[in-house]
Amino acid sequence: MQFIAAGACLMASGAQVWGAGISDDVVTIGILNDQSGTYADLAGPGSVQAAKMAIEEMGGQVAGKKITLVVGNHQNKADVGAAIARSWFDREGVDMIADFSNSSVGFAVQKLAQERGKVALIAAASTDFTGKACTPTSAQWVYNSYTNGYGLAKVLTAQQYKKWFLITVDYAFGHAFAKDMRQAVEAGGGKVVGEVRHPLNTADMSSFLLQAQSSGADIIALASAGSDMTTAIKQAGEFGIMPKQALAAPAVFLTDVHSIGLKAAQNLKFVTAFYWNRNETTRAWSRRFFERHGAMPTMTHAGVYSSVLHYLKAVDAAGTDEAVKVMEKMRALPVQDVFAENGYLRADGQMVHDMYLVKVKSPETSKEPWDYYEVLATIPGDEVFKPLAQSECPLIKQ
Repeated sequence: MQFIAAGACLMASGAQVWGAGISDDVVTIGILNDQSGTYADLAGPGSVQAAKMAIEEMGGQVAGKKITLVVGNHQNKADVGAAIARSWFDREGVDMIADFSNSSVGFAVQKLAQERGKVALIAAASTDFTGKACTPTSAQWVYNSYTNGYGLAKVLTAQQYKKWFLITVDYAFGHAFAKDMRQAVEAGGGKVVGEVRHPLNTADMSSFLLQAQSSGADIIALASAGSDMTTAIKQAGEFGIMPKQALAAPAVFLTDVHSIGLKAAQNLKFVTAFYWNRNETTRAWSRRFFERHGAMPTMTHAGVYSSVLHYLKAVDAAGTDEAVKVMEKMRALPVQDVFAENGYLRADGQMVHDMYLVKVKSPETSKEPWDYYEVLATIPGDEVFKPLAQSECPLIKQ
């Protein structure tokens, strides 16, 4: 575990005493994610740099008290993540933990944070974080399977992609995305003409891609992520699937495209919460991030920056780090930063913000390093996130 002081050395902390004011005279934030494995590029050390940028933007203190930052590697294991969070909450005075980038770890810490009266700000995909597992002290900030599955299929079906074929990784993650995409396609008057499922970490996608190619589908959707998705995209290029058939994927990060390369990934369509080269504001912030990290930010990096910054603004405005009071202030304040121009935090813990339908550029149209996306459309937050009326969050039903 790594400890980083933001504006001061890490101070020893005892038991939390809740009430007005700042407990232990310091606000301590934890970034808990995969620092060295599968998700290290899309989150990992980059999320730490993003959090530092948010802390520095606040001048290193809130409500007259110093801010410190601690970092942990959960190794994509829920028990490891929970053990780190428990130690942080119980013995090290951590007030809020952000990122996770892994739903199983996120659920473990979300529950623990509620029990300890602490805040959890989640950058992971499951809609249950703001559904049946919602808590008064947690929020989901970047994206979820509904925005990037249902939302993606809804927009593309409306653009005359009526016949779909799904290539789905055979576990809960893939099933959730495939279900959301199927519902959106059918609601939009389209049809899923076929679906095949493959094991996690499949090295040879050829048989699945050939079935999709021969299906006559207008678009092939990859309900997968990480190496499964990148392998499928690379092999789809070898089979010449695009541009005869379009290719879409729900969980794509800038680092994935960087790894695949524009030649293989060109014309891939997906929904993202952030793109560094969208406007002057995003470019300016992202170039500062690049100077620190050596790569342009993913949507998770920008989302972690936003969530940490908004939390700190709320603590400053509330004059306390007591979790429930801070969450009330987070819901009251608009989310206005480089990540979200018109965001707001709902009662179920969902931070609602615009998303962007993008297409990967060809090598010929890319103008500079990391210039990978063409933004096709802005999708308003109220249209791309699941309506509050459909939420399974128990807090809404009270």
